[in-house]
Amino acid sequence: MPQEVAGLRLDQALARLLPQWSRSRLQSWIEQNLVSVDGSGATSRQKIWGGEKISVTPGRIEADSAHQAEAIPLNIVDEDEHLIVIDKPAGMVVHPGNGNWQGTLLNALLNHAPQLDQLPRAGIVHRLDKETTGLLVVAKTVEAQFNLVQQLQARTVRRDYLALALGDVRKDGLVDAPIGRHPVLRTRMAVTEAGKPARTHYRVLEKLAACTLLRCSLETGRTHQIRVHLRAIGHPLVGDPVYGSKAVDASTLAVAHVLLQFPRQALHAQRLTLMHPGSGQSVSWESPLPSDMAELLQAIRGASTAGLASV
Repeated sequence: MPQEVAGLRLDQALARLLPQWSRSRLQSWIEQNLVSVDGSGATSRQKIWGGEKISVTPGRIEADSAHQAEAIPLNIVDEDEHLIVIDKPAGMVVHPGNGNWQGTLLNALLNHAPQLDQLPRAGIVHRLDKETTGLLVVAKTVEAQFNLVQQLQARTVRRDYLALALGDVRKDGLVDAPIGRHPVLRTRMAVTEAGKPARTHYRVLEKLAACTLLRCSLETGRTHQIRVHLRAIGHPLVGDPVYGSKAVDASTLAVAHVLLQFPRQALHAQRLTLMHPGSGQSVSWESPLPSDMAELLQAIRGASTAGLASV
């Protein structure tokens, strides 16, 4: 056990080191003698002092009632015995919950690879919002899931997004601002001193009429991070129904109309880079811009040109 968990109870230390498993599940395994400390049986309440050798043998997981296989098509970019890389479409929820109990990525994964019902969250280690498109990685084994979670915690997984932000973003920058639950609107996130550290790098790719195409790179993975950070600097995402703006400072009505009619946040997880849990080598995948965002950019450029020609 690392010194960072010294002084904690065994169940608390395991919950911190193995976040892919719930604390209640870890406690259950301890009670079933599936966890040992220096080769001996253990209890949830025993103290950890650092330096111990801990062995965890995951027990069988009974699939939750919401975790049912469904024959939903998946756009699989890459797959091997360790992981699956998915290109997620807009409109697909990643994990059941909050009224979305069917038709999720998890349901589709269980149909594609039934053995995933033995992994927490069916191997899902990170998420994309329902209306955000693009790449995410799913583990196929306990070992791969642990490895990927560790990489995410160490911030060595690189996630690059294409984002269309309202207004003129003049230069590249970094938003370093903690994110937590909104103090009043509890279904939203916000920049707040009580939040967890969050860092988003952004780079200007193209300046357009009334908006800017950015590449955003995450150091951390807080809920709604890019959406909240761009709003915080005064440049919310085009089409964002929660953190966006209904006011568009456009030179032509045509451009304003195009921007306001886009039905979702204009955000796409374009590139994913990580250390492969099997080979230990750096691997990377890219996803082309989805058709709706490509058409949006084309429409903005077209509307801008038409507006200039009519002056």
